[in-house]
Amino acid sequence: MALSTYIDAITTGLAEEMRRDERVFIIGEDVGVMGGVFKATKGLYEEFGADRVIDSPLAEGIIISSAIGAALAGMRPVPEIQFADFVTPAMDAITQQAAKLRYRSGGTQTCPITVRICYGGGVGGGLYHSQTNTTWFIHEPGLVVVAPSTPYDAKGLLKSAIRDDNPVIYFEHKKLYRSIKEELPEEDYTVPLGKAAVRREGHDLTAISYGYTLQLTLQAAEKMKEKGVDVEVIDLRTLSPLDKDTILESVAKTNRAVIVHEDHRTLGVGAEIS
Repeated sequence: MALSTYIDAITTGLAEEMRRDERVFIIGEDVGVMGGVFKATKGLYEEFGADRVIDSPLAEGIIISSAIGAALAGMRPVPEIQFADFVTPAMDAITQQAAKLRYRSGGTQTCPITVRICYGGGVGGGLYHSQTNTTWFIHEPGLVVVAPSTPYDAKGLLKSAIRDDNPVIYFEHKKLYRSIKEELPEEDYTVPLGKAAVRREGHDLTAISYGYTLQLTLQAAEKMKEKGVDVEVIDLRTLSPLDKDTILESVAKTNRAVIVHEDHRTLGVGAEIS
């Protein structure tokens, strides 16, 4: 077991998948020589070279469109959108092309891309470096959307996403990058897509969250325990498709639910769950 930060878990997951499968490559802004703006791809350019860790122009639409073309040619691209705030130039490629390829081809084609997107506030990033737009993508059929809250899941969900034949939007919260650590197994492992996790068992109330707010929810649950309230905490992990069975099983036990999420005031993930 090795102690790892959230961002190191992502880096390690990328490296392991690139060693395992030569079809896996990375493309994005500053991911190569610079090692990424947050250093999530640090060292990968040196190990795998410029053909597999590609520094792209500042053009999100081109990043995603080229990844889709590569996926259709048999590759396993992992494009990076540097900040969620800048994903809009790639929306047509993601929602109208990647998400719909399986359907428009009658199931004869797939689009195995894993789009890494850095999202969320709490780091003083300001207007264009703090947004959370996960909901845009969970509304779109054909996309799998994940948002890990721990280093273990950051690595395991990333590896599952890269191996999956569907387009996966992988949201990684920048506040988590170096704020939490966890011991990770040395051996290969994955975390299943579409499966929530019960992070804390309780019987008085079900608290449902994901990403950075999951960590805040766990802290609040411990405070509530001091007041005699036993909170069960569910980590969604995958936002689409939702693991409804785990949610309903918990609420059937506690008869109460609260949703804690970082999102728009209306029509966020919490609105869908409620």
